[in-house]
Amino acid sequence: MVPQKQAEEAIVASQTDADHDPNGRGEDEDEPSHGFNMKSILWHGGSVWDAWFSCASNQVAQVLLTLPYSFSQLGMLSGILLQVFYGFMGSWTAYLISVLYVEYRARKEKENVSFKNHVIQWFEVLDGLLGPYWKALGLAFNCTFLLFGSVIQLIACASNIYYINDRLDKRTWTYIFGACCATTVFIPSFHNYRLWSFLGLGMTTYTAWYLAIAAFIHGQDKDVTHSGPSKLVLYFTGATNILYTFGGHAVTVEIMHAMWKPQKFKYIYLMATLYVFTLTLPSASAMYWAFGDKLLTHSNAFALLPKNGFRDAAVILMLIHQFITFGFACTPLYFVWEKVIGMHDTKSICLRALARLPVVVPIWFLAIIFPFFGPINSAVGALLVSFTVYIIPALAHMLTYRTASARQNAAEKPPFFLPSWTGMYVLNAFVVGWVLIVGFGFGGWASVTNFVKQVDTFGLFAKCYQCAKPPPAPLAAAAAPPLQHH
Repeated sequence: MVPQKQAEEAIVASQTDADHDPNGRGEDEDEPSHGFNMKSILWHGGSVWDAWFSCASNQVAQVLLTLPYSFSQLGMLSGILLQVFYGFMGSWTAYLISVLYVEYRARKEKENVSFKNHVIQWFEVLDGLLGPYWKALGLAFNCTFLLFGSVIQLIACASNIYYINDRLDKRTWTYIFGACCATTVFIPSFHNYRLWSFLGLGMTTYTAWYLAIAAFIHGQDKDVTHSGPSKLVLYFTGATNILYTFGGHAVTVEIMHAMWKPQKFKYIYLMATLYVFTLTLPSASAMYWAFGDKLLTHSNAFALLPKNGFRDAAVILMLIHQFITFGFACTPLYFVWEKVIGMHDTKSICLRALARLPVVVPIWFLAIIFPFFGPINSAVGALLVSFTVYIIPALAHMLTYRTASARQNAAEKPPFFLPSWTGMYVLNAFVVGWVLIVGFGFGGWASVTNFVKQVDTFGLFAKCYQCAKPPPAPLAAAAAPPLQHH
């Protein structure tokens, strides 16, 4: 336990001795110990609770509205079991990422490397532990995932607001919310999401329980059917959406680095996941129980609930939360771009914001090209999340500690519930094999097939994906009933 203790002391010492960063970026920032300071309370968050709120708030956002859709593809039993399974698997790989961060940080501290005004990111951890090829791999997958994660938030904003105001089509709403979300360039780092994370989790909690209660009040539809799972392509599409749900830890390193004592992160993601279960399981189960197969053509759960004040409140809260989640997904991309153009050490918030704007433009453009709310979640889950937050962390951990000397001098020893290095290797190998075959293989086939179907049906740059169609002419009404809308 001596190497672990030395590593923790080194990290704490480096943070305690660092100067206060006036921009609130939080890297190596002192933990406030006394006095009342409103700016620190609202702006400078680096405690264990801040990290927990960030993880829980970031983990479940718009995907809360697509999980009932996934249940209709999977069936009730598979939907529940896969949520629990992927929830614990995601918590395990988040733990691995935190271990590798502490290992990297401890090694650099021994070399007297300072991280003053520098945010450590996942690709830098991979570079320091495994070399430049792993850096390139981590950078490519992580940035692409975060890019499309931000795209999904814009699509979700347009999809949700349409249920309050349908006078504008969804593409126009995407233009509007793209401009609104661009203001996240002014938020320096994850340290400054303290208030937003707290509010964001409250918003998703309200929405989740609104979905569950509204579904029970509505009761089961007349002649409701629950035929899922009915097709393999639908089954694996739904499964990869759940894989995506619990793969929200692409920003784990940045959240850890914003903590005053990052070595305390170990089990925070697991605690966040347990809370998220209380939101996702009741809401998705209740919606599927009430509406059954009707969800197959309604990938946004709001589409099936009656318009009233409670639903409008849920829509508005989710819109605000999606703005927060957009910032969570974009902030690591901002950091990468700042480092590329040499602006990461700039202390001026306005200059950094201006430098970050080119990151928002391609996100805005992609959201207009591919406005497919549910299918894009599954495609991102299968093709990007599977590697970014499951396969790469497990492989990186196995390779980092492949030698006896690395295991002996490890900054973090195996956890108490799995004290054997052999056990960790077996579990990591299982994660890699399962996600590679089931998540990337079958899931990739199913989600891409479904995604291509949406493109063929609605076309690129769809003006209003799954919107209500104009009612047919009176003479043709009997022959052409109106389509259901999303």
